[in-house]
Amino acid sequence: MSPGTTPVGPAELLAAWETGLSLGTAERSLLLHRAARPGAGTDALLSVPVGEREADLFALRRSLFGERMQVRTECGSCGEAMEFDLDTGALGARPAAGDRLLRVAEDDWVVEFRLPTVADLAAAGAAASSADARRRLVTGCTVRALRGGEPVTAERLAALLPERVERLITEKAAEADPTAEVTLNVACPACGEATRAELDITSYLWTELDSWARDVLLDVHLLATAYGWSEPDILALSPTRRRYYLELCTDG
Repeated sequence: MSPGTTPVGPAELLAAWETGLSLGTAERSLLLHRAARPGAGTDALLSVPVGEREADLFALRRSLFGERMQVRTECGSCGEAMEFDLDTGALGARPAAGDRLLRVAEDDWVVEFRLPTVADLAAAGAAASSADARRRLVTGCTVRALRGGEPVTAERLAALLPERVERLITEKAAEADPTAEVTLNVACPACGEATRAELDITSYLWTELDSWARDVLLDVHLLATAYGWSEPDILALSPTRRRYYLELCTDG
Protein backbone atom coordinates (compact mmCIF):
# COMPACT_ATOMS: atom_id res chain seq x y z
CA MET A 1 0.00 0.00 0.00
CA SER A 2 1.08 3.57 -0.47
CA PRO A 3 3.16 5.20 2.27
CA GLY A 4 1.21 6.62 5.17
CA THR A 5 -1.90 4.50 4.76
CA THR A 6 -3.40 2.49 7.61
CA PRO A 7 -4.41 -1.13 6.93
CA VAL A 8 -8.17 -1.60 7.08
CA GLY A 9 -9.57 -3.61 9.97
CA PRO A 10 -12.01 -6.53 9.88
CA ALA A 11 -15.10 -4.34 10.31
CA GLU A 12 -14.10 -2.14 7.35
CA LEU A 13 -13.27 -5.19 5.25
CA LEU A 14 -16.63 -6.78 6.00
CA ALA A 15 -18.37 -3.55 5.02
CA ALA A 16 -16.39 -3.44 1.76
CA TRP A 17 -17.26 -7.09 1.07
CA GLU A 18 -20.96 -6.45 1.70
CA THR A 19 -20.93 -3.49 -0.68
CA GLY A 20 -19.01 -5.39 -3.34
CA LEU A 21 -21.44 -8.32 -3.51
CA SER A 22 -23.69 -6.42 -5.91
CA LEU A 23 -20.94 -4.75 -7.96
CA GLY A 24 -19.26 -5.59 -11.25
CA THR A 25 -15.54 -6.12 -11.76
CA ALA A 26 -14.63 -2.48 -12.44
CA GLU A 27 -16.57 -1.26 -9.41
CA ARG A 28 -15.01 -3.96 -7.23
CA SER A 29 -11.55 -2.85 -8.37
CA LEU A 30 -12.37 0.67 -7.23
CA LEU A 31 -13.79 -0.62 -3.94
CA LEU A 32 -10.67 -2.69 -3.22
CA HIS A 33 -8.41 0.17 -4.26
CA ARG A 34 -10.21 2.42 -1.78
CA ALA A 35 -9.51 -0.18 0.91
CA ALA A 36 -5.84 -0.14 -0.10
CA ARG A 37 -5.73 3.67 0.06
CA PRO A 38 -8.03 4.71 2.92
CA GLY A 39 -9.10 8.32 2.60
CA ALA A 40 -8.31 8.66 -1.11
CA GLY A 41 -11.06 10.22 -3.21
CA THR A 42 -12.62 8.56 -6.23
CA ASP A 43 -11.11 11.04 -8.69
CA ALA A 44 -7.63 10.45 -7.26
CA LEU A 45 -8.03 6.68 -7.51
CA LEU A 46 -9.24 6.86 -11.11
CA SER A 47 -6.36 9.11 -12.14
CA VAL A 48 -3.48 6.78 -11.18
CA PRO A 49 -1.77 4.59 -13.82
CA VAL A 50 -3.29 1.13 -14.09
CA GLY A 51 -0.10 -0.53 -12.86
CA GLU A 52 -0.07 1.65 -9.76
CA ARG A 53 -3.58 0.51 -8.90
CA GLU A 54 -2.57 -3.11 -9.44
CA ALA A 55 0.50 -2.60 -7.24
CA ASP A 56 -1.75 -1.22 -4.49
CA LEU A 57 -4.01 -4.27 -4.77
CA PHE A 58 -1.04 -6.66 -4.61
CA ALA A 59 0.16 -4.80 -1.50
CA LEU A 60 -3.30 -5.01 0.07
CA ARG A 61 -3.41 -8.71 -0.70
CA ARG A 62 -0.02 -9.29 0.93
CA SER A 63 -1.05 -7.36 4.04
CA LEU A 64 -4.23 -9.44 4.39
CA PHE A 65 -3.27 -12.92 3.22
CA GLY A 66 0.52 -13.09 2.94
CA GLU A 67 3.13 -13.37 0.20
CA ARG A 68 2.09 -16.71 -1.30
CA MET A 69 -0.74 -17.02 -3.81
CA GLN A 70 -2.16 -20.36 -4.92
CA VAL A 71 -2.85 -20.13 -8.65
CA ARG A 72 -5.02 -22.54 -10.64
CA THR A 73 -5.21 -22.64 -14.41
CA GLU A 74 -5.71 -25.08 -17.27
CA CYS A 75 -3.20 -26.14 -19.92
CA GLY A 76 -4.12 -24.58 -23.24
CA SER A 77 -2.79 -27.62 -25.11
CA CYS A 78 -4.01 -30.71 -23.26
CA GLY A 79 -6.50 -29.30 -20.77
CA GLU A 80 -4.59 -30.55 -17.72
CA ALA A 81 -5.56 -28.75 -14.50
CA MET A 82 -2.51 -26.98 -13.06
CA GLU A 83 -2.03 -25.62 -9.55
CA PHE A 84 1.04 -23.93 -8.12
CA ASP A 85 2.17 -21.45 -5.45
CA LEU A 86 3.31 -18.01 -6.56
CA ASP A 87 5.53 -15.72 -4.50
CA THR A 88 4.11 -12.21 -4.96
CA GLY A 89 7.17 -10.47 -3.53
CA ALA A 90 8.42 -9.73 -7.05
CA LEU A 91 5.00 -8.60 -8.29
CA GLY A 92 3.45 -5.19 -7.96
CA ALA A 93 6.30 -2.96 -9.14
CA ARG A 94 5.15 0.63 -9.44
CA PRO A 95 5.85 2.74 -12.54
CA ALA A 96 8.54 5.32 -11.86
CA ALA A 97 7.29 8.89 -11.85
CA GLY A 98 9.70 9.78 -14.64
CA ASP A 99 8.26 7.06 -16.88
CA ARG A 100 4.77 8.50 -17.00
CA LEU A 101 5.47 10.68 -20.05
CA LEU A 102 6.90 8.56 -22.86
CA ARG A 103 7.97 9.16 -26.45
CA VAL A 104 7.99 7.11 -29.63
CA ALA A 105 9.67 8.21 -32.88
CA GLU A 106 9.05 6.07 -35.96
CA ASP A 107 9.45 7.11 -39.60
CA ASP A 108 7.95 10.61 -39.81
CA TRP A 109 5.91 10.23 -36.60
CA VAL A 110 6.77 11.51 -33.11
CA VAL A 111 4.25 10.72 -30.39
CA GLU A 112 4.45 11.76 -26.75
CA PHE A 113 2.03 9.97 -24.45
CA ARG A 114 1.31 9.23 -20.80
CA LEU A 115 0.61 5.91 -19.14
CA PRO A 116 -3.07 4.84 -19.21
CA THR A 117 -4.97 5.54 -16.03
CA VAL A 118 -7.76 3.55 -14.41
CA ALA A 119 -10.26 5.98 -15.97
CA ASP A 120 -8.71 5.46 -19.42
CA LEU A 121 -9.04 1.70 -19.01
CA ALA A 122 -12.70 2.02 -18.03
CA ALA A 123 -13.40 4.17 -21.10
CA ALA A 124 -11.67 1.66 -23.37
CA GLY A 125 -13.79 -1.10 -21.87
CA ALA A 126 -16.78 0.18 -23.85
CA ALA A 127 -15.02 -0.54 -27.16
CA ALA A 128 -16.47 -3.12 -29.55
CA SER A 129 -13.18 -5.03 -29.98
CA SER A 130 -9.74 -5.37 -28.41
CA ALA A 131 -8.20 -3.53 -31.37
CA ASP A 132 -10.63 -0.65 -30.93
CA ALA A 133 -9.96 -0.59 -27.18
CA ARG A 134 -6.21 -0.42 -27.77
CA ARG A 135 -6.65 2.43 -30.24
CA ARG A 136 -8.84 4.33 -27.80
CA LEU A 137 -6.17 3.97 -25.13
CA VAL A 138 -3.40 5.12 -27.47
CA THR A 139 -5.26 8.15 -28.80
CA GLY A 140 -6.74 9.05 -25.41
CA CYS A 141 -3.32 9.01 -23.71
CA THR A 142 -1.46 10.93 -26.43
CA VAL A 143 -0.19 14.27 -25.20
CA ARG A 144 1.30 15.41 -28.50
CA ALA A 145 1.59 13.89 -31.98
CA LEU A 146 3.65 15.15 -34.90
CA ARG A 147 3.66 13.82 -38.44
CA GLY A 148 6.48 15.19 -40.56
CA GLY A 149 6.93 17.91 -37.94
CA GLU A 150 3.28 19.00 -38.20
CA PRO A 151 0.89 18.63 -35.24
CA VAL A 152 -1.89 16.04 -35.57
CA THR A 153 -5.07 16.73 -33.61
CA ALA A 154 -6.62 14.10 -31.34
CA GLU A 155 -9.64 13.92 -33.64
CA ARG A 156 -7.48 12.97 -36.65
CA LEU A 157 -5.00 10.79 -34.79
CA ALA A 158 -7.16 7.65 -34.67
CA ALA A 159 -7.57 7.66 -38.46
CA LEU A 160 -3.98 8.59 -39.35
CA LEU A 161 -1.79 6.78 -36.82
CA PRO A 162 -0.16 3.74 -38.49
CA GLU A 163 -0.65 0.37 -36.83
CA ARG A 164 3.12 -0.10 -36.40
CA VAL A 165 3.40 3.17 -34.44
CA GLU A 166 0.38 2.24 -32.36
CA ARG A 167 2.01 -1.12 -31.60
CA LEU A 168 5.27 0.56 -30.54
CA ILE A 169 3.36 2.86 -28.21
CA THR A 170 1.56 -0.10 -26.65
CA GLU A 171 4.85 -1.99 -26.19
CA LYS A 172 6.63 0.98 -24.63
CA ALA A 173 3.76 1.60 -22.22
CA ALA A 174 3.85 -2.08 -21.19
CA GLU A 175 7.59 -1.87 -20.54
CA ALA A 176 7.18 1.26 -18.41
CA ASP A 177 4.23 -0.14 -16.45
CA PRO A 178 4.68 -3.95 -16.29
CA THR A 179 2.24 -4.46 -13.42
CA ALA A 180 -0.65 -3.12 -15.51
CA GLU A 181 -0.98 -6.64 -16.94
CA VAL A 182 0.70 -9.55 -15.17
CA THR A 183 0.95 -12.58 -17.47
CA LEU A 184 2.43 -15.90 -16.35
CA ASN A 185 4.01 -18.55 -18.58
CA VAL A 186 3.14 -21.87 -16.96
CA ALA A 187 4.77 -25.12 -18.13
CA CYS A 188 2.34 -28.04 -18.09
CA PRO A 189 3.68 -31.03 -16.09
CA ALA A 190 1.69 -33.42 -18.29
CA CYS A 191 2.59 -32.33 -21.84
CA GLY A 192 5.38 -29.80 -21.27
CA GLU A 193 3.71 -27.05 -23.28
CA ALA A 194 3.66 -23.49 -21.90
CA THR A 195 0.37 -21.72 -21.25
CA ARG A 196 0.03 -17.97 -20.88
CA ALA A 197 -2.24 -17.08 -17.97
CA GLU A 198 -3.20 -13.55 -16.99
CA LEU A 199 -3.18 -12.92 -13.25
CA ASP A 200 -6.21 -10.75 -12.50
CA ILE A 201 -5.49 -9.44 -9.00
CA THR A 202 -8.97 -7.93 -8.61
CA SER A 203 -10.73 -11.26 -9.21
CA TYR A 204 -8.18 -13.20 -7.17
CA LEU A 205 -8.33 -10.83 -4.20
CA TRP A 206 -12.12 -10.63 -4.30
CA THR A 207 -12.41 -14.44 -4.21
CA GLU A 208 -10.14 -14.55 -1.16
CA LEU A 209 -12.00 -11.70 0.53
CA ASP A 210 -15.34 -13.41 -0.09
CA SER A 211 -14.08 -16.65 1.48
CA TRP A 212 -12.56 -14.77 4.43
CA ALA A 213 -15.76 -12.76 5.05
CA ARG A 214 -17.97 -15.84 5.11
CA ASP A 215 -15.59 -17.57 7.55
CA VAL A 216 -15.56 -14.50 9.81
CA LEU A 217 -19.35 -14.24 9.79
CA LEU A 218 -19.54 -17.88 10.83
CA ASP A 219 -17.11 -17.14 13.68
CA VAL A 220 -19.31 -14.21 14.73
CA HIS A 221 -22.41 -16.40 14.68
CA LEU A 222 -20.80 -19.14 16.80
CA LEU A 223 -19.27 -16.78 19.36
CA ALA A 224 -22.37 -14.61 19.60
CA THR A 225 -24.46 -17.73 20.20
CA ALA A 226 -22.05 -19.08 22.82
CA TYR A 227 -21.22 -15.88 24.70
CA GLY A 228 -23.82 -13.33 23.70
CA TRP A 229 -21.17 -10.92 22.39
CA SER A 230 -21.93 -8.34 19.73
CA GLU A 231 -20.36 -8.36 16.26
CA PRO A 232 -18.12 -5.34 17.02
CA ASP A 233 -16.89 -7.05 20.21
CA ILE A 234 -16.02 -10.22 18.31
CA LEU A 235 -14.34 -8.39 15.42
CA ALA A 236 -12.23 -6.48 17.95
CA LEU A 237 -10.64 -9.76 19.06
CA SER A 238 -7.37 -10.77 17.41
CA PRO A 239 -7.62 -13.82 15.10
CA THR A 240 -5.62 -15.84 17.66
CA ARG A 241 -7.95 -15.04 20.55
CA ARG A 242 -11.02 -15.58 18.36
CA ARG A 243 -9.73 -19.02 17.36
CA TYR A 244 -9.02 -19.87 20.98
CA TYR A 245 -12.58 -18.99 22.06
CA LEU A 246 -13.93 -21.07 19.16
CA GLU A 247 -11.86 -24.04 20.36
CA LEU A 248 -13.31 -23.59 23.86
CA CYS A 249 -16.82 -23.65 22.37
CA THR A 250 -16.01 -26.88 20.55
CA ASP A 251 -14.44 -28.46 23.62
CA GLY A 252 -17.48 -27.57 25.65
